[in-house]
Amino acid sequence: MKFDNVKKLHQKKYRTEFGHYLLEGEHLVLELLKACATQTYLNDSTLFVTPDYEGWAKQHARDFTYTIITSKKMTQLSDTKTPPGIIACVPFAPSLMPSATSDKSETNERSIYLHEVQDPGNLGTIIRTLAWFGNFRLLLSPNSVDPYNPKVVRSSMGAMFHVAIEQEVTFTQLSERFERFAYLDMQGETIRSPKFTEYECYLFGNEARGVPRDALSTCTADAFTIAGNGAIDSLNLASAVNMSVYQLSI
Repeated sequence: MKFDNVKKLHQKKYRTEFGHYLLEGEHLVLELLKACATQTYLNDSTLFVTPDYEGWAKQHARDFTYTIITSKKMTQLSDTKTPPGIIACVPFAPSLMPSATSDKSETNERSIYLHEVQDPGNLGTIIRTLAWFGNFRLLLSPNSVDPYNPKVVRSSMGAMFHVAIEQEVTFTQLSERFERFAYLDMQGETIRSPKFTEYECYLFGNEARGVPRDALSTCTADAFTIAGNGAIDSLNLASAVNMSVYQLSI
């Protein structure tokens, strides 16, 4: 990809057009290299490095195509105040839709559906949690923050290589894939209930508005709650997802 096109990857429309996104910093590039062992499409990534990182690239990324650029050009690629000196241009994953013939009983995979999540930090944290526990698929509704947004990529700390992520999933499509759903509500049954583990898909709403009631009324959805002491009326979205996923994994 031409350098002028790589610069455009800060914008979602160009990430979609070119099918690539940017990943910054030594730690994330090392995570990328590790992921190449099991996800061969990642070997088509390209590195851009300043002269200070040329030796590092020769040592750690021998199988990657890399281009040496000036510090000025690195600043043009970087989304941070202090450019890291190494940036990867990474292709999107192939289609992550599960096969219609796949046997869910073998994988026991659960899906986490986020409705119009807006905060990049929240999304990155959630992706890290799903990768940590494993066997979770992340579904994002329309109007959600782009998981390839540079802030999401940084906060996920490389976890996005280990979580199947689907975008633009509507409630209608959800209802076609799953029969029953669980969601969080203050009046619901505790997530410590054994019933909480009986679902294939768990719904979580927008940071401010929650899960839309009109959508819930069109599907079979049961309410659960994370019990607290009542001093405040809500939890941060990422915290709520993290506690739920932990409960599903013990």
